[in-house]
Amino acid sequence: MLVRGFLLTLTMLFASVSLALDYPARTVKLVVTLVPGGTNDLVGRLFAQKLSDHFRQPFVVENRAGGNGIPGAAYVAKSAADGYTLLLGNTTLLGIQPSLFSNLPYDAQQDFEPVSVIAVSPSVLLVHPSVKAQSVGELIALAKANPGKLNYASPGTGSPHHLSAELFKSLTGTDIVHISYKGGAPAVNDLYAGRVQIMFAQLPDVLGHIRGGKLRALATTGAKRLSLLPDVPTLEETGINLQSVSWFAIVAPKGTPKEAIAALYSGIVKVRDEPDLRKRLLELSAEPLGTSPEETAAHIRSEIAKWAKVIKASGAKADG
Repeated sequence: MLVRGFLLTLTMLFASVSLALDYPARTVKLVVTLVPGGTNDLVGRLFAQKLSDHFRQPFVVENRAGGNGIPGAAYVAKSAADGYTLLLGNTTLLGIQPSLFSNLPYDAQQDFEPVSVIAVSPSVLLVHPSVKAQSVGELIALAKANPGKLNYASPGTGSPHHLSAELFKSLTGTDIVHISYKGGAPAVNDLYAGRVQIMFAQLPDVLGHIRGGKLRALATTGAKRLSLLPDVPTLEETGINLQSVSWFAIVAPKGTPKEAIAALYSGIVKVRDEPDLRKRLLELSAEPLGTSPEETAAHIRSEIAKWAKVIKASGAKADG
């Protein structure tokens, strides 16, 4: 029995070493739960290409859009735990939806092995030029003098931009009214047209309007100023204790061998500082990160707890 047990342990050890040496030995699929062309998709494709070059094996993006991204995330959660099907998770899928939906077909913490938060992207607080506020302080004063009379747009209930605005309302004691849209483009269009007055948005969607003077940027939501908007302060610089970034994380199905997770993380760390990757991410107002699997798990836990409080306080209900 002892010999048999020793041989079994040795076999498992050799299998583990073999996986560490061989992974990846074939095509790796990275599932993106949004349509091609958006920030999530572009971030996924940038890293997929870099990882393909690094590992000399194809990393291909598969878009499984629809249903708030839930079917795509559930598909990965139920896939073989071999390291060859990965999910590009994000703030919504792994941070917000666990509190927004009561019957998700996946558990953000229990059904995935965290690999790394690969990039973060702050948003920008905007107003239409007709709003008589040149700063965050002036906007707060205006909103307090006119409770319920200012509207803010979002790409949908439960989106990071919606909940960032709700957190802003809570922290500033203001009463501004939520107008929910089906996606970012129609929300930005109505802000541009002056049908709504305020919005938290991703910079690539609005940079041209800001530079053209059609929209006014009052603040950004990251820990530091954006290089594309160097004169625009962060919310924390204005005295509002609010940081809210869109983040993108690679996760694998629960039970994926730790050797595959370690290899993926090592590859991400290797490619994240390549100048052309950084340059392209900068154009998306994002920056590479590369947290460890342990740091990524802690980040997801922290984000779930953070957004659960905001969702409860705001009474937000999932669209659809």
